[in-house]
Amino acid sequence: MAERLIVIGGDAAGMAAASQARRRRARDDLEIVAFERGHFTSYSACGIPYWISGVVPERDQLVARDPATFRESFDIEVRLRHEVTGIDLDRREVIARDLDADRELREGFDSLVYAAGAVPITPDWARTPVPGVFGVQTLDDGAALRAWLDGEPRPRRAVVIGGGYIGVEMAESLIQRGLSVNLVEQADQPMSTVDPDMAELVAEAMRGVGIKIRTGLAVTGLTERDGRIAAVETAEGPVPADVVVLGLGVRPNVGLAESAGLPLGPSGAIRVDRRMRVPGVPGVWAAGDCVESLHRVSGLPVHIPLGTHANKQGRVAGINIGGGYAAFPGVIGTAVTKVCELEVGRTGLRERDAAAAGFEFVSVVAESTNRAGYFPGARTMHVKLIAERPTGRLLGAQIVGWSEAAKRIDALAVALWNGMTVDEMTALDLGYAPPYAPVWDPVLIAARKAVDALAR
Repeated sequence: MAERLIVIGGDAAGMAAASQARRRRARDDLEIVAFERGHFTSYSACGIPYWISGVVPERDQLVARDPATFRESFDIEVRLRHEVTGIDLDRREVIARDLDADRELREGFDSLVYAAGAVPITPDWARTPVPGVFGVQTLDDGAALRAWLDGEPRPRRAVVIGGGYIGVEMAESLIQRGLSVNLVEQADQPMSTVDPDMAELVAEAMRGVGIKIRTGLAVTGLTERDGRIAAVETAEGPVPADVVVLGLGVRPNVGLAESAGLPLGPSGAIRVDRRMRVPGVPGVWAAGDCVESLHRVSGLPVHIPLGTHANKQGRVAGINIGGGYAAFPGVIGTAVTKVCELEVGRTGLRERDAAAAGFEFVSVVAESTNRAGYFPGARTMHVKLIAERPTGRLLGAQIVGWSEAAKRIDALAVALWNGMTVDEMTALDLGYAPPYAPVWDPVLIAARKAVDALAR
């Protein structure tokens, strides 16, 4: 009789795990059933802002594999619009609700993958039925926002609450659609994933395209008029709005896991071992935005929700479930984004992370150009490096610049991953041609500047 694998969550981590398990085990050896509460599987949530703006014309371009593909090509049964509401480890069952038929069902499992992702941080004031207020966590959320923007009367004034990746990207997409945009952030800077000096470069570029940024400002409520959103209430008074987008960050979706007794780590996410197994719970695996990972630089457990990590973790879980061997080695938090034409990249520790982890360090910012200075299109690039004192080991890096800027973070991520010192980095054999880089690449210039700082 075939074993049964139940997967909770039909996006990156869950379906990567299901697919890898299927590649190694046939249907008559392993039956796979995935539960997904939404209408879509394996889609790019990171692409939603670009669909909202119109850069990506069609919603379905964001879907990598639909349920029919999983059924026909992988022999995986996907049950859309089914929300898992409980896990009974003693009986080896999940309890799920068919949201369309409004009925409950129980399904047994031999192995379980918990890949429920993350859920938006939603303060009490944001828990409102007022039409015109949207999150953008799922493709269903994106579809609802797109329908509102395309409806009548057409919104003219947008307020984005939260200045992280999704907030900044959504502010850009709404500007591109012709709306006036206010971005409200309670912290003192947008883009808290980089240090304040680099964030100010981002803020300057945002203001340059017409986004009004209001930092250090707490939201206290929402105002409705004629059955629609009318304003965002703040400590400094109302900000008029025809549409509100919430970008306040996410937390790991661990409610079901906690109720079932699965262990949580210090970050508040599910604790897993290197093979993505949940310790002390045989046959249960977890992956994606609901789990914590080891930070390879600080050595501390962290929750960093990124699609790159989710896909890798799901793949590791699936290989192990299928009888192979794989391990997830940890994260360094590499990420890139863009604000209109400005590119932003980061990897490793920020200054405050390095201080919290107990490192002594130096930090430097080098200003250079993305191409040879004489070549048409050469523009400014800022590279920031944080290096341990006295060893010179790279601890973190950030880049803000125009074209050819963001992907340079990958060279720095490789150096960081492999424990290189900034002195070793000064001799990196990087590609050079005037259309792509000055003869001394900005990465090398920053490394030289860090070496000088360590010597002082």
